[in-house]
Amino acid sequence: MTYAHIPAADRSAHTDELRAAARHFEGATRRRFLTATGAAAALAFAVQLPAAGAASAAQLNPRRITENPFTLGVASGDPLPGSVLLWTRLAPRPFEPDAGLPRTRVAVRWELAHDERFTRVVRRGGVTAHPEFQHSVHVPVDHLDTDRVYYYRFLVGDWTSPVGRTRTAPAPGARITGLKIAAVSCQAYHDGYFTAYRHLAQEDVDLVLHLGDYLYEYAVNATGGARAYTDRRLPTVFNRETITLEDYRLRYALYKSDPDLMAAHAAHPFAVTWDDHETENNYAGGTPENDVPPEEFLLRRAAAYRAYWENQPLRRPQQPEGADMRLYRRLRFGRLAQFDILDTRQYRSDQAYGDGWRVPGPESEDPSRTMTGATQERWLLDGWRASRALWNVVPQQVVFAERRDVPTDAFKLSMDSWDGYPASRQRILDGATAAGVENLMVLTGDVHVGYGLDIKADHRDPASRTLGTEIVATSIASGKDGADRPANYDNLTAANPHLKFYNGRRGYVTVALGQDSARADFRTVSAVTTPGAPVTTAASYVTEAGNPGLKPA
Repeated sequence: MTYAHIPAADRSAHTDELRAAARHFEGATRRRFLTATGAAAALAFAVQLPAAGAASAAQLNPRRITENPFTLGVASGDPLPGSVLLWTRLAPRPFEPDAGLPRTRVAVRWELAHDERFTRVVRRGGVTAHPEFQHSVHVPVDHLDTDRVYYYRFLVGDWTSPVGRTRTAPAPGARITGLKIAAVSCQAYHDGYFTAYRHLAQEDVDLVLHLGDYLYEYAVNATGGARAYTDRRLPTVFNRETITLEDYRLRYALYKSDPDLMAAHAAHPFAVTWDDHETENNYAGGTPENDVPPEEFLLRRAAAYRAYWENQPLRRPQQPEGADMRLYRRLRFGRLAQFDILDTRQYRSDQAYGDGWRVPGPESEDPSRTMTGATQERWLLDGWRASRALWNVVPQQVVFAERRDVPTDAFKLSMDSWDGYPASRQRILDGATAAGVENLMVLTGDVHVGYGLDIKADHRDPASRTLGTEIVATSIASGKDGADRPANYDNLTAANPHLKFYNGRRGYVTVALGQDSARADFRTVSAVTTPGAPVTTAASYVTEAGNPGLKPA
């Protein structure tokens, strides 16, 4: 990693932050840095928190905002029974470091209604957009009807945001008969258009689960990489790797300005989790991809986590403290489904054998290795023991089932996936069995292809018991156009008989959960390097309740 791409003034400021951090943590251990107190202190080197009372920033008269502040759209997320979370971020000029607003507070109004014309408003209120949070707002609206669609909007001065559509979750004990979700991942702006999101915005789904790589830290050139713009030029601020808080904030502005992504957020509530590129490729806990000092990387991680929270529809418990952020959490939809959303990046052991595809051995198979960290692992297993849901769904990042690269004894496994942490995977599966989980479904992103996999008690024995299913959502854009049959199709399908489906086009997957079965539809587009490609269903599979295993629909 180098910092040559950062302008001299910004590089100096970043260096000053690192020196301050070094002075503060002189003599402290890296573990101390990761404690709550140390992490909160680290945040002070990256960004100030909003002050209270008279010391807080001055307030801007909203009528002085003369340009549309809602250029990044609206979003909702993490639906609860009788509660929704609403998000927007004010950015009249989103591609500038200050987003076109002074460092003052801005009063924002919001409205929630039964209809999209707002003739039946059921709740309204106000919230402050703080400059310390880049004028983003997160509004929890409680005491609503359960399992109901609502429409929302924000107002600032004379400006009104686009209208968003959201819905609350059913009551905890509700016996709902069906729930349709979508899973998405991996949206490299520079690899193509977000056409799949335009199609997803038209789908009838109750919830979208984003499984990571919402943005990429890599540079985006003036023509948008593979998008090959001819009608615009992107500012040079994007043509560098994200390192600082300003870098990450600007990169979110670029991504969230995409009209197809905005349409999907406005149409459906999202539940998000990250993978690696929201910070840096293949980082593991406090260990960066490249050889930089731990305190330097953790300052970068603090900036990345802060920008992530600012730009996602997340609730207050997910607000980061320095270099730490509790992203794993649980959503319930009546008695039908429980979603245990994991974070497999922040707490994991470093990848074995230097990462990549390697022959498994003592280092990767060390029982002490963890993908989730001990606390999150206990949280997951305890949640299963208490679950009353028919379907226990685990949205997470990297491939869970075993995936050999060739059908010979000389196979290799990905050290970045659960194959590099087999003891951790076995503890999860043992916990599911002990808790009596009959309908385990793992939702995965990361690999830029669509997979349908059976999760086996012994992946090397096709006759062993099937413990659950894994649905892997292909990328929105990462990997460019892709192909229906990637180059390794024959090797991968022959090496892994539990792999029931494999497709390398871009798109998303929808999953309809019912009382008797779940159906997965793998939705793909023919191209992303040109806009407007149609969507098609590449394949559909079902798994029966009480009888796990994927079968063609």
